[in-house]
Amino acid sequence: MAARDLQERIKKLIVDQRLPPGAPLPTEPELMDLLGASRNSVREALKALQAMGIVEIRHGFGTYVGPMSFAPMIEGLAFRTVVGHYRGEDSLLQLLELREAVETGLVSRLAGRLPHSDLAELDALVDRMEQQAAQGAGLADSDRAFHATLYRGLDNALLSEVLEAFWDAFHRVRLDLVDVPQDPRVTCRQHREILDALRSGDSPRAERAMRDHFGNVRTRLSG
Repeated sequence: MAARDLQERIKKLIVDQRLPPGAPLPTEPELMDLLGASRNSVREALKALQAMGIVEIRHGFGTYVGPMSFAPMIEGLAFRTVVGHYRGEDSLLQLLELREAVETGLVSRLAGRLPHSDLAELDALVDRMEQQAAQGAGLADSDRAFHATLYRGLDNALLSEVLEAFWDAFHRVRLDLVDVPQDPRVTCRQHREILDALRSGDSPRAERAMRDHFGNVRTRLSG
């Protein structure tokens, strides 16, 4: 049996048995019997599925359904961007535009819809960014938390994970490839504008503020 077929059959077993992340899979001998495959073939299929985050092999304990995280996608995006950069492509800019397309398409849906608790949390994050800017500290962690808190209001776990994956890939590569100068005061002001637009319920203003924010990052990347 081809290795790919074996992987698909193990995936089908997870689906058919409705196994959640962390659930134990049949033992190696049981999988050999179920699939009619050799030990080596089963092991190779499981290793391949582990690389995708679909299964997790815990040596000495067995094999379990994996977390199915976006870690492999982040690795792939980051590596592709690095390779593209060294081939002279605007790969970091392309990754930024991917984030921009998703975030500007979503932010207008949040205007006037964020609960008071989320608005208060976003307020506190912008306050922290302003304090960090005054002290000359980096804003990356607060910036990331701002965006994560923002889209939590959509109550869509998949969306939040994808946006986190884009952020991870972008910042991992940015730190490795490009020293992007920034004016932290501008970054703070733009986040405050996004927040004010969302609080006022003005969707076009919120989208415009998000575009301005990404436009500023794009300008710094291209500089």
